[in-house]
Amino acid sequence: MTDIRSFRIDVSDDELADLRDRLARTRWADQLPGPDWERGVPTAFLRELADYWATKYDWRAAEAGLNAYPQFVTEVGGQTIHFLHVRSGRPGALPLVLLHGWPGSVAEFLDVIEPLTGGDEPFDLVIPSLPGFGFSAPLAGPGWDSRRMATAIAELMGRLGYDRYGAQGGDFGAFVAPDLGRVDAEHVVGVHVNAATVGFIPFGDVDLDSLEDFERVRYERMQKFQSDGNGYFQIQATRPQTLAHALTDSPVGQLAWIAEKFQEWSHGGFPDRDRVLTDVSLYWFTRTAGSAANLYYESMHGGNWPTKSSVPTGVANFAEDVAIRRFADQTNTIVHWSEFDRGGHFAAIEAPDLLVQDVREFFRPLR
Repeated sequence: MTDIRSFRIDVSDDELADLRDRLARTRWADQLPGPDWERGVPTAFLRELADYWATKYDWRAAEAGLNAYPQFVTEVGGQTIHFLHVRSGRPGALPLVLLHGWPGSVAEFLDVIEPLTGGDEPFDLVIPSLPGFGFSAPLAGPGWDSRRMATAIAELMGRLGYDRYGAQGGDFGAFVAPDLGRVDAEHVVGVHVNAATVGFIPFGDVDLDSLEDFERVRYERMQKFQSDGNGYFQIQATRPQTLAHALTDSPVGQLAWIAEKFQEWSHGGFPDRDRVLTDVSLYWFTRTAGSAANLYYESMHGGNWPTKSSVPTGVANFAEDVAIRRFADQTNTIVHWSEFDRGGHFAAIEAPDLLVQDVREFFRPLR
């Protein structure tokens, strides 16, 4: 099927009642000794956040906010692809794909849609839910790593009639966006990334004496993540199915699994909790904890490592990012590099103004 069908989010009242019931019946873990966050999400923090989710958070308002933008589904390679398609209404607007990662979703981009589709340099936005995430589920089969996702999105852009377009992505979106440049180089005018890792950081041994002080800070941050922060990565890359049972059954489990990353990876602490809860709710209502985690499994078992890309590439490094230009140059054609002292991993939520500004600056000469 190659038809494109309109889509509207409509979570049933029964689903909402079931969520509230499950939250009310949570069996809470005792708090372990030691400082808050040292061993994971503190029980007191999680109880307060779960109570807010159950009693004050307004899913219907969030649902209406998402439904305010045109949404569609289509099938590519047997896989359902859900996407927002927001046109600027301006002739000559450059099409731009916005690509989320984990634990992100299309809701991550709500604060940048209107700025990017407006102004003197507007974009027509295509914002897909990555296969296995949100309403791009269930997975049609194995093999959906970033390269295959990029191939599907390239087909989607062609199906929408776009002959030339740009791509922007963070986290795993910063895997898929560069791969779009590799699989569809004749149509992709440029790739912009934030929260970039593989393909933008060193792989293997590094001569620390050769690094500048600011590079050493990023390298040490990356090493700390490898030693103390990547337990979730190892689980999702090896046993996503086992994890799926726990997170699909327990909303508090799903909440804790995602909330920890918003706390640890954001600059300056936990971001807007309504936006975070919209993101968590999308994972919960679509039952995609396992299929989203599966991207890690596919990436570690697929063998599609970055190759040199000739597509012009821009990098926005926010305060918590780890990309280092001398290593990014090895597999990318870097033509734009920005450094910011605020904003973190979730730049579209934490610093949408800076992200929009940088995207505009990068794509201006490529239009």
